[in-house]
Amino acid sequence: MALYPRSNDDGAVQQEPQTAVAAENRGTVARRARWFVVGGAVLVVVAILAYWLGAAHGGDATAAPAPSPTPTPTPTATGLDATEIYQRVSPSVVVVRAGESLGTGVIAAEDGSILTAHHVVRNAEEITLTFADGTRARATVVESDPRRDIATLRPARLPEVVVPATIGGAAEIGAPVVAIGNPLGLTHSVSTGVISGLNRTSTDGRLTGLIQFDAAVNPGSSGGPLLDAQGAVIGIVVSIADPGGDEAFAGIAFAVPIGEALGGQGDGPSGGGPQI
Repeated sequence: MALYPRSNDDGAVQQEPQTAVAAENRGTVARRARWFVVGGAVLVVVAILAYWLGAAHGGDATAAPAPSPTPTPTPTATGLDATEIYQRVSPSVVVVRAGESLGTGVIAAEDGSILTAHHVVRNAEEITLTFADGTRARATVVESDPRRDIATLRPARLPEVVVPATIGGAAEIGAPVVAIGNPLGLTHSVSTGVISGLNRTSTDGRLTGLIQFDAAVNPGSSGGPLLDAQGAVIGIVVSIADPGGDEAFAGIAFAVPIGEALGGQGDGPSGGGPQI
């Protein structure tokens, strides 16, 4: 059976169904084309934004300096308190008796050599030492410097364990100090204070370059160690200021710097100032 379009009464071919299908197809194509255009535009915008953001980020990275590591702070030395200093240094402190004179000494070397004040042992016929562990021994003067009021003693006998003190360095004004000695016969007494001045001269002008400090000292303290916050010996106590003439502590005391105490020898006039 042949297929052919039906005709109406006047013989015209009926095209309505085909025309509707074609129009619908054209609409679908147009809609797809619009979506392609929109999608393409969106992709272009996204690409532009991505490029702009990347360029901006790259520019910032170039302009901004790379972070540098922060240097680690160097830890400073922490000072000891008076109790810790006493526990560390007291084994090095010695009671010195020379006739009726009483003073203090400090072990300054591995061989047991002891530093003290010259005026404590001056003209003494017999010198007796008592170490921190109770050991008693005779001693002789091996070096003496009256100009600095310093003497070095050599014990005839040493304790079983010799504990020399740590030798320190320069003193600084305002720095804390500790004095250990035998004031008025009260052995191994501790007092604290600060360095009040440097390069001081004794009241009679005979001792110079002294450390001034305000830790309490009294007769019997002479020859004892003046210690810094680390427990190191920075001076040897030699005298006090005595405006009342009664040998009472008035808040001003003097010590020979440890460098001078270790380095000086020779004879000369006796050290000046009220001696303790």
